[in-house]
Amino acid sequence: MTGPSLTVGKDVIREMARLAALEVPGVLRVARTGPVWRNWMGGTAVRVRIRDDQVHLKVWIVARPGQPLADIVQQVRVAVAAAVVRLLGLQLGSVNVIVDGVGG
Repeated sequence: MTGPSLTVGKDVIREMARLAALEVPGVLRVARTGPVWRNWMGGTAVRVRIRDDQVHLKVWIVARPGQPLADIVQQVRVAVAAAVVRLLGLQLGSVNVIVDGVGG
């Protein structure tokens, strides 16, 4: 006899990743910048793909002015990975962080 299984939807993964990224001090918002049509065509600021039981994420952020971008990217990567692995109990494949703007 096996126990109950848990399935986590992509929307839950997306929201947990977004919240984890927002907790990093140098992140102003989790979003894409540029023209409205680009946002509409490009989709959400957190892209979730599941392949071979592993979660692959792409997260677009806007950084606060004057912050070291490499440090912010690393901190976002660590925070998002921790949310996926520890909080959701899923296997992580990759986390790619794109700084799509600074300030405003």
